[in-house]
Amino acid sequence: MAAHQTQMQGFAKYNLEFNGRLFALVAGLTDNERKKDLGAFFGSIHGTLNHILLADRIWLGRFARAFPDMAALQTATLVYQFSSLRDELCPDFAELSAQRRVTDQVIVSWAAELTDEQLASTMRYSNSQGQSREHPTWVAVAHMFNHQTHHRGQITTLLHQLGYDAGVTDFVAYVS
Repeated sequence: MAAHQTQMQGFAKYNLEFNGRLFALVAGLTDNERKKDLGAFFGSIHGTLNHILLADRIWLGRFARAFPDMAALQTATLVYQFSSLRDELCPDFAELSAQRRVTDQVIVSWAAELTDEQLASTMRYSNSQGQSREHPTWVAVAHMFNHQTHHRGQITTLLHQLGYDAGVTDFVAYVS
């Protein structure tokens, strides 16, 4: 297995495991705490968690178009059209949590399917503003995982402001 394949599978494992811990912690908050606008880019903890799920499904939809034969994406819930990166997929936290688990399993399966050839190939898609983009697929895959980490970092800050400790967030703690 090549380094990029191993790296992407490690990111998928980190995503799955850290999301599990994060959602378990967030489940202990009240709905008001989860949905309170705390000044983050997507307002609340719930809004930010929703955005991460939406963005993951948008990216997975782009990958499904680029590689239509990938088994992991055949029956997955993907997003091909959206009006805003703030579109709410799940107003209910229990449903958001369930959908997160489903999508995380899809991501793990999809990452296991990625090949060197796919990762090295050129990916073409339109971004959320409709602009055409083109770059190696591994860049898009790495971006998807980096995007998750970026926004989860915002969530851990919001949790800290509410008096909750998310614990260790380092990638190496999850894949070592």
